[in-house]
Amino acid sequence: MNRIFGSSATKKPKPTLQDAINSTDARIASVEVKIKKLDGELMRYKEQMSKLRNGPGKNAIQQRALRVLQQKKLYEGQLNQLQQQTFNMESAALTTDNLRNTMATVDAMKLANKELRKQYGKIDIDKIENMHYDMEELLEQANEIQESLGRSYAVPDEIDEADLEAGTTYIVFSSRLCQSVALVAELDALQLEEEEEGPSYLTDLNKVPDFVDEPPTELAEPTMKEAVKTTG
Repeated sequence: MNRIFGSSATKKPKPTLQDAINSTDARIASVEVKIKKLDGELMRYKEQMSKLRNGPGKNAIQQRALRVLQQKKLYEGQLNQLQQQTFNMESAALTTDNLRNTMATVDAMKLANKELRKQYGKIDIDKIENMHYDMEELLEQANEIQESLGRSYAVPDEIDEADLEAGTTYIVFSSRLCQSVALVAELDALQLEEEEEGPSYLTDLNKVPDFVDEPPTELAEPTMKEAVKTTG
């Protein structure tokens, strides 16, 4: 049938809420322009009436001003209605967006819950507990091995304080004794070297050398009288 009589015009998509808001905003802008134009006419009529005296001319201008004022009131009422419609549609659009976001959040949570159940279904809590206990036992064994390797074989586990003090005193005494023995050995070695080298020339400073035939004579100090004669 469509091929014979022709098909109807393609259906236009239904306007969305945002399209309706845009259309209403355009109507509001048009009404605001008209109201602004009427305000200009009222100002002009007001100036003309201020310059005229009472009479037929002033009355005619007043009638025109009243008609313009009525039109302005009509447009202002229409403007209020359009603004209210825009507000209602914007509220509905905001609610729709919030609902859409909520549904997306719910879908994401459902998917995440499904994935979590799938992943946690592969985990066995008993196996994790057994693995934890095995790790504790292995750590305890490792500590025992370290303690066994670090244990000293010569030192007993328990040492009395009296024995420790006696051992310390013996060590100090042995050290001092070894130092005394070392000093005596060093002095004996020095004495042996002196005997091998012979007596030193510094041992007797008053001894006369071998190359002097006669010992030196000591000069007596002059007496007081000889000194006086000599000066005289």
